[in-house]
Amino acid sequence: MTPITTSQLTDALQWRYAVKKFDAAKKIPAATWATLEESLVLAPSSFGVQPWKFIVVDNTELRSKLVAASWGQTQVVEASHLVIFALKQDVGEEHIDRYMARTAEVRGTTVEAMAPFKKVIMGSFAGARAKGFLDTWQSRQVYIALGQFMTAAALLGIDTCPMEGIEPSKYDEILGLTGSGYTTLCACPTGYRSADDKYATTPKVRFPLGEVVTHL
Repeated sequence: MTPITTSQLTDALQWRYAVKKFDAAKKIPAATWATLEESLVLAPSSFGVQPWKFIVVDNTELRSKLVAASWGQTQVVEASHLVIFALKQDVGEEHIDRYMARTAEVRGTTVEAMAPFKKVIMGSFAGARAKGFLDTWQSRQVYIALGQFMTAAALLGIDTCPMEGIEPSKYDEILGLTGSGYTTLCACPTGYRSADDKYATTPKVRFPLGEVVTHL
């Protein structure tokens, strides 16, 4: 792999912003979108458990219904693609067993050989569940995936708009997630900024590096 340059990375991050108005006429090429989906698959998570589902809403009727559940934000219909980041709730042994089986398949080992690893995971999850923060912990893993997705998009010259200004329960109802064991955390319209989105040229406001990065 040939690393990108430091300036390429910072330029992409400076270029990125939360798009308020997408160009509805511009669509992300299929190959580029496939790469962005792969960036979701490759996202890291604690123990590698992947407590998530990423729902790409292609259906225009569903996307139109989501506007009302997004406080009127039209990015969900204007963007080329719309990704919903959903949490696997109350991750239990069934999900961990699927992960063990997949790991054995990919790494050429056996589920039995991985029993000690499974025991560690189950112990950690049981402790988090008992203390009432299992879903909170796992939600943070989903946001790691969101960050990776947004960065990958920026490096490819694709715009995003991470949205928590939505009504998750209504999203769940519209998307058929209610009772499925998954729940909506956030949405991320993805595509190309409109030429008349004034926020595209608005300078980023960030605290100085010295105030937010500390060396000890």
